[in-house]
Amino acid sequence: MAREVKKKFFEVEVPIMNEKFEALAGSIEQLNNKTLKLDLARHLKGKSVDLVLGISVKDGKAEAHPKRITLLPSFIKHMLHTGIDYVEDSFSAETQESKVSVKPFFITRKKVSRAVRKTLRNSARNWIVDYLKTKNDDEVFQEILNNQLQKPLSLKLKKIYPLAICEIRVFELNAPLANKKEKVEKPIGEIEIKSESKDNEIKQEITEEIKIEEPAEEKPKAKKSSKKKEVKSEA
Repeated sequence: MAREVKKKFFEVEVPIMNEKFEALAGSIEQLNNKTLKLDLARHLKGKSVDLVLGISVKDGKAEAHPKRITLLPSFIKHMLHTGIDYVEDSFSAETQESKVSVKPFFITRKKVSRAVRKTLRNSARNWIVDYLKTKNDDEVFQEILNNQLQKPLSLKLKKIYPLAICEIRVFELNAPLANKKEKVEKPIGEIEIKSESKDNEIKQEITEEIKIEEPAEEKPKAKKSSKKKEVKSEA
């Protein structure tokens, strides 16, 4: 009979948090390609967040890098109450290294119209897609944990309607980009200009949907009057 290998705890470094955690395995090599799940409620002052990391072993050392971050439904449910509206979205984007899935979540201070919710959703999507193109994977996870991504996004959306909550409900890596080296970082100034122009287009679309177009009925009358004048001149 083969001897059972006794399992023991090995240190796993998590650079994004500047901390070390312990994982149970027969050898450190067995930890390679395994996942580590952390509950960050204590680190984020009661904010219920799960962080899933992928472990890689190199030269006898184990490191874990984030693959998915999730804001738990219990935290969201606690924030919901009557007299408000929530806006959520789900879309794909790209960082400098990977294809990712993003699911933002917003809570407005009061009830808002469907047009306002649509503007918030589209404006946030455009801003996030442009923003992620300038960041690598670890930078995005770090900024979500430190609220450095949500804060400027909230200020951006405040111009449309003030929010009570601005969060990234899910951020997940899907697959690495095939052409990482070809990715060129875009200046922040250009990104802001593009996102503002897109927001203006969205606002124009919504105002067109809301307004009743009365001038369209006046055009045929003008044509009839012009025809009558032509008839008189011929006579």
